[in-house]
Amino acid sequence: MTRRERLIATLRGEQTDRPAVCFYEIDGFAQNEYDPDPFNIYKDPSWKPLLTLAREKSDRIVTYSVPFVHGVSEMDKRTKVTGYYDEKGRRHTETEIQLEKCVLHKHESREADIDTDWTIEHLIKDEEELEEWIRLPDEEIGFPDYRRVYEAEKKLGDSGIVMLDTGDAVCVLADLLGMENFMIFAMTEPDLTGRALDKIHRVLVEKVSRIAEDMPGYLWRICGPEYACAPYLPPELYRKYILEYDRELVDIIHEKQGYVRIHQHGRQRDILDYTAATGCDAIDPIEPIPHGDISLLDVRKKYGKDMVLFGNIEICDIENLSQHEFRKTVEQAVEEGTFGDGRGFVLMPTACPLGRKLSENTYNNYKQMVEIVEKTAK
Repeated sequence: MTRRERLIATLRGEQTDRPAVCFYEIDGFAQNEYDPDPFNIYKDPSWKPLLTLAREKSDRIVTYSVPFVHGVSEMDKRTKVTGYYDEKGRRHTETEIQLEKCVLHKHESREADIDTDWTIEHLIKDEEELEEWIRLPDEEIGFPDYRRVYEAEKKLGDSGIVMLDTGDAVCVLADLLGMENFMIFAMTEPDLTGRALDKIHRVLVEKVSRIAEDMPGYLWRICGPEYACAPYLPPELYRKYILEYDRELVDIIHEKQGYVRIHQHGRQRDILDYTAATGCDAIDPIEPIPHGDISLLDVRKKYGKDMVLFGNIEICDIENLSQHEFRKTVEQAVEEGTFGDGRGFVLMPTACPLGRKLSENTYNNYKQMVEIVEKTAK
């Protein structure tokens, strides 16, 4: 089978020659080792072997969020964005949004040697600001721009697939508030939280409906449910803030023959029934104990007939375990992920390395993931 055929067959629940192995967001496509940007960690020579391995051997899933293009909106007129660098070379972005009674302010920062953005100050700080934000007109969505998706598919060929990416309403709200305020509002202000989620969800339904109509049959990833998992919120609030919202998105995508993968880290045991009730086709990353609280084998036995399981190799194990120890970890994951009858399994890390220097041990452990699944080929 080609790598593309293997992934599509896995999503459909069809027989494959072996389990797929994906390096999560390390696909050798989105990472450009030739980009001279000083904040591009992948131009360091230590990354080249892994990027080559991803291109040549992994079952590549390239993730894209479809941008929407529109003219100057009312929100654009209210918004001012300022960028600068500090004395240590860190890049900062500050955003101000002028509302009727207040000014919302957000501050983000990025270090050159770490591939992530840090939110120092979230946009909405208190109940008054959230109320005023809710009163704003809904976002103007404009028109979707699919050029990057089409370009990626052309270049990928038979080596993989494109996965469309969206946050759900909880994902957006948690980013606006920060986790501390999100948890407080979610537990003490359910009406306010619900009205904020409704506002966000209306726009998401519009966007997802438009993309699903134009691009039927794609795999989607929905992010955000993990913010409502334990230890942040109890299971009943996961049900309240995730189930109906995400089920509507899943239904929209299914109507156009698409597939949905729910992304959620952390403790899963007490909320997986609700996750399954969304109708999703897959989940990731099913973190191993003690990072999570349920084994891959137990998930396979209870939910594996209905959902493709993506996981469950912890990124810290890739970076820190010896090759001998890591081989046993991967072999156990493959054995549990393919146990009995199930829709499918994709061996995949829970996250990606973030530092500029990639160790030789980390590369060798990624290489073992490929070697182990290749040995299972029929």
